[in-house]
Amino acid sequence: MKSKSFFKDFSGRNCLGKFLFATTLSAVILSGFAQAQVSPKKKMVAHRPNIIFIMSDDHSYEAISAYGGALAKLAPTPNIDKIASQGIIYKKAFVENSLCTPSRACLMTGLYSHQNGQRQLAEGMDSSKIFFSELLKHSGYQTAIVGKWHIPIDPKGFDYFHILDDQGKYYNPTFKGQETGKKYIQEQGYATDLITEHALDFLKKRDKSKPFCLMVHHKAPHRNWMPAGKYLDLYNDVNFPVPGTFFDDYESRCDAAKTQKMSITNDMELVQDLKVEELKDQLVTPYDKLSYTFLMGELGRLTPEQRAVWDKHYKLRNQQFIAAKLTGKELALWKYQQFLKDYLRCIKSIDDGVGEILKYLKDNGLENNTMVVYTSDQGFYIGEHNWFDKRMMYEESFRTPLLIKYPKAIKAGIKSDALVQNIDYAPTFLSLAGIKKPQEMSGTSLEPTFKGPKPNGWRNDLYYHYYDYPAFHMVRKHDGVRTERYKLIHFYGKGGMRGATTKYQTTPGYREYTILQLLNNAGYITNDADINCNELYDLKNDPNELHNLFGKPGYEKISANLQKRLDQYRKSLKVPTDEF
Repeated sequence: MKSKSFFKDFSGRNCLGKFLFATTLSAVILSGFAQAQVSPKKKMVAHRPNIIFIMSDDHSYEAISAYGGALAKLAPTPNIDKIASQGIIYKKAFVENSLCTPSRACLMTGLYSHQNGQRQLAEGMDSSKIFFSELLKHSGYQTAIVGKWHIPIDPKGFDYFHILDDQGKYYNPTFKGQETGKKYIQEQGYATDLITEHALDFLKKRDKSKPFCLMVHHKAPHRNWMPAGKYLDLYNDVNFPVPGTFFDDYESRCDAAKTQKMSITNDMELVQDLKVEELKDQLVTPYDKLSYTFLMGELGRLTPEQRAVWDKHYKLRNQQFIAAKLTGKELALWKYQQFLKDYLRCIKSIDDGVGEILKYLKDNGLENNTMVVYTSDQGFYIGEHNWFDKRMMYEESFRTPLLIKYPKAIKAGIKSDALVQNIDYAPTFLSLAGIKKPQEMSGTSLEPTFKGPKPNGWRNDLYYHYYDYPAFHMVRKHDGVRTERYKLIHFYGKGGMRGATTKYQTTPGYREYTILQLLNNAGYITNDADINCNELYDLKNDPNELHNLFGKPGYEKISANLQKRLDQYRKSLKVPTDEF
């Protein structure tokens, strides 16, 4: 085990099984590099910006105080806020597919999920697609990635990588890189701290004659929200406000909102998610027992000293909880408070790491010519609609935080209402580096939005598509379109195991198949009815998306126009529609 100081912080978490990284199937297409030419006026390396792209996992914009939400004063993020105050904050940034691996594939390729092949969690990535990192490296950038990779091929286009095994563990995680012979080696410490340390190590040892692109991908605050040792007692005395939609009854919604398995009340697990180990003997179902093994696998990584810190916090809390014998709404609210506290404790460590990186840039005279981006791979429900997790096209999941600081091009304190999406990151980085994006890239450079007001000719709507069903959380397949004011969502497909239609789900030997069989055998997969259902929301008058207007008198024209636009997206993007 590589020795590092654990008590700078510590944490960890899940994802079923071990993610099997495949080897890259083909070399980068030479014609792609031919397309990506460096503009003569930007050819001088000194004039091209450095790029630091910091991405967390499942970070709700409501949990960043710069966005001014209900948590802003109770759980501030001062270092992340500096990026916003010294640059631009995007109020309408979205993803194309709200799920970890598909989102990361969109980021690297500038393509929609069906275009890059990564529609579901485990498999599908088309390794022939060009990553923007390859083009940056080819044009003279020194490129690096540290932290969570979670794409089923090894990193392409990176001079240096130091990545977690699959989802990664919070406590004493394993990393691999060139210096480990591409073998996973365990390191001692908290994942968030270690990722920051490796990022700083790259910055200190980099080739200072080249511009650099450093991607810092945090595992936190992904389920099951395991905080650093020093922050386990943070927020102990805070009672966080409960979202107004916490007891949502989904009355006007399609069945998809009712058959999901991401309810805090019904699906958040006391043992695995909330760490009430004392209830392990009461676990009955095969899935509950399987979930318990996840928690024990994480805690089993702790040293005796680390475990003592853990027990000091959770054992007393658990004793008090068991003695209270909570039921009904009181139990649901207790679960919400404990989940949110652990979630925000994880974010505290991320904010610390952002502060360290910003300090390094300032101390080394790199602030002015370095673009710093902070975002998340998707949004996240932190109690809205009684949910945790993501996946749905509702705002809390679809929308993601996006903050960018780049003094040479962005004035401090700018706000943007332009509709932007994670397929736009790759074209932005290429454009700033003076590289013409490949023609196949669907995204658009964000440079025109850097002044704040929506640029003339900017997009007026966005397309979204979620494919991963049946799977964890049982969120139905759906696609949709969002304009400045309205949103149309179409849920579709066969229910239960009948909904498993891709070769990855139906063919033995694939990871998707193995996971699905495991979930089904554990009784997790429910026999949901087939679905073909639409929802329409007026985001101006109903920002919480509580009132489905589809089929209501007076909305026929709006529905027809949105359906026309949705059909246009499906046709122009060549979206597979066999199941619609």
